[in-house]
Amino acid sequence: MTVNRQTIEELAELAKISISETTIDGVSGHLDDMLQLLGQLQTINTEGIQPMAHPLETQQLLRSDIVAEPNNREALLATAPLTAEGLFLVPKVID
Repeated sequence: MTVNRQTIEELAELAKISISETTIDGVSGHLDDMLQLLGQLQTINTEGIQPMAHPLETQQLLRSDIVAEPNNREALLATAPLTAEGLFLVPKVID
């Protein structure tokens, strides 16, 4: 696929950018190069290759789920002006 002047002008209009007359030819050449590269990538045989979520072989490292803080619930609730059934009560702010 060859990118011509009209295509560049239409793309610029869609992208809401202005391209000067002197740079249209350069942009056209760059887009042609990218499309040729994509064409080469399309010819690669990927049969039997599993899709990857990440290009590197990594694993999510998870830490152990261990309780590290003491339960201070009663002490914290004692400082609140209003509580009920172990929960903080706050005034209604939205009708």
